[in-house]
Amino acid sequence: MRALEVFVVYLAPFFIIGIIAKALMKRSSVDLTDVQAQAGANRRPRRVFLLGGWRDEA
Repeated sequence: MRALEVFVVYLAPFFIIGIIAKALMKRSSVDLTDVQAQAGANRRPRRVFLLGGWRDEA
């Protein structure tokens, strides 16, 4: 039972933040493609660190 409590304490904030962010984006009618479009077509590809690894951004 202790493992379940630790699991909930550590992961619940991430789920809650994700749900809130999704609700706020839906409320203001913003989609991920809209956010990506703000960067513009002439933005150069760059190398970014995501989830513990480096990747090339398209």
